[in-house]
Amino acid sequence: MSKYHRAREAGACYFFTLVSHQRLPVLTDTPLRGSIERVRVQHPFIIEGWVLLPDHLHCLWRLPQGDADFGLRWSMIKRLTSQAIAMPGAVSLSRSLRRESCLWQRRFWEHRIRDEDDYRRHMDYLHFNPVRHGLVGRVADWPWSSFHRLVKEGVYPADWGSDTKTGDGEYGE
Repeated sequence: MSKYHRAREAGACYFFTLVSHQRLPVLTDTPLRGSIERVRVQHPFIIEGWVLLPDHLHCLWRLPQGDADFGLRWSMIKRLTSQAIAMPGAVSLSRSLRRESCLWQRRFWEHRIRDEDDYRRHMDYLHFNPVRHGLVGRVADWPWSSFHRLVKEGVYPADWGSDTKTGDGEYGE
């Protein structure tokens, strides 16, 4: 069995993708926000950007100086969210032995942000994702996104992602 090596740089900014088990479209109906808030009390991190779709999520986190343990944070968030809901269906023996629920895929994808251009591309990618998947016609129409906060902060114009040119940008994932 191969060992997967993750980038670990204390205080860095990371882009993450997490997917629901078997891509079930249930994530927008979970108490994910409460789980994140509980974990952030014990293990702080800054959410730079976020988008939650029915079957996956993308986000950018900045970890505190001297701390690179995003794996612990995700483990706790996934566990708390899974414990708070009842998922239909039986848990396979393999998932049961690993103490996994029927909510999340086993692993997640992470990418350490290298520079400002990389940061911008990943931020644009995650915010444009609901349009890319055909869930809405404009970024501003998707409610589960940090886009609305970033418009208020002046980072994005309110109509960003409203034209077809936006989706042709070079985004990172």
